[in-house]
Amino acid sequence: MTRSVWLKADSEVGDWETRKRRITAGIEAGVDWVLVDEEDVDRVSELGEINIAAFTNGDVHVMEAEAEESQADATIVGKDGEGDGTVDLPSDFSGSADLSTLRQNGAAPDGGYVRIFDEDYEAFAEAVAAEADFTIVIGENWQIIPLENLIARVGEETDLIAGVRTAEDARTAYETLELGADGVLLDTDDVDEIRKTVEVRDEMGRESLDLEYAEVTAVEQTGSADRVCIDTGSLMEHDEGMLVGSMARGLFFVHAETAESPYVASRPFRVNAGAVHAYVRTPDGGTKYLSELQSGDEVQIVDANGRTREAIVGRAKIEKRPMFRVQAETDDGDRIETLLQNAETIKVHTQDGRTAVTDLEPGDEILIYHEDTATHFGERIEESIIEK
Repeated sequence: MTRSVWLKADSEVGDWETRKRRITAGIEAGVDWVLVDEEDVDRVSELGEINIAAFTNGDVHVMEAEAEESQADATIVGKDGEGDGTVDLPSDFSGSADLSTLRQNGAAPDGGYVRIFDEDYEAFAEAVAAEADFTIVIGENWQIIPLENLIARVGEETDLIAGVRTAEDARTAYETLELGADGVLLDTDDVDEIRKTVEVRDEMGRESLDLEYAEVTAVEQTGSADRVCIDTGSLMEHDEGMLVGSMARGLFFVHAETAESPYVASRPFRVNAGAVHAYVRTPDGGTKYLSELQSGDEVQIVDANGRTREAIVGRAKIEKRPMFRVQAETDDGDRIETLLQNAETIKVHTQDGRTAVTDLEPGDEILIYHEDTATHFGERIEESIIEK
């Protein structure tokens, strides 16, 4: 599931300057959507690249006129209507003006906005979800229980967006009933809280890998080869690196160059990944040849516990260097290998922690990622392929 962060920036937030500051902070932090009033759409679009959702009047004639002029990416019904309690809910939802608006052909809004005051509004939100692409729900007195109920009842036909005020609230919404909300509508002026919420979103979308140790069976000097350094646009931590190898089914954990030495300055944005033929794992779970990497590509960063994140390649630096062939055997007897540069600065991860490839010996336990699948053009396939 791809999570999203929406930022509330309508007239309830304050005057235009206040809204503008909030929207600008959201754009800089990387939120996905801003929710604004219809009259702000044009000037919001001038602030930067961002998806814009706009509250709309429920009058179909007004909506048709707005649709011809508006630059909004989505329109939302419910503000100043039944959704936020301005207009009383009808006893029979078949008489609901908001629901009727959502059912309109042509100029119908993309989503509904519902403040959940009690069980009736919870039921109304469920009815909105059956008609809308986006269902935004704000818990007024209770937050977790109504959200749990809606997650359990609402299908995949709508994106459920939960109102929150902090990054921790967002984490709870994303994790509720394990499945979680599709997105959150954040209501805060706190720049740090906006940034932290985006970080929570990114964390929720990342996979966690089951890394394992394999026994080193050979470490041999070979001749020179074209070696690739992957210079990313991100600074890596001491326990982070990338997964690389000659066989896509078995990739070795290679540390980023975060360590200082008397002879070489650290390069915490870099992984010295090996020879051009090798694979590197990408965020989508596939692989790319090192020789194919270029500026703007995405690669996967992983730490020694298997936690992952994405990084953008700034450049791929290819130079001829002397190499080692490193071979290892998994617990189930599969032999995998790769070529790594013969240099003290290239570190792999063993049971003893960071270990220079020049100090690696047969019998050492080396950290790898192993899966029983082959790849074709970087995509995993169920096929028997012999690699040696």
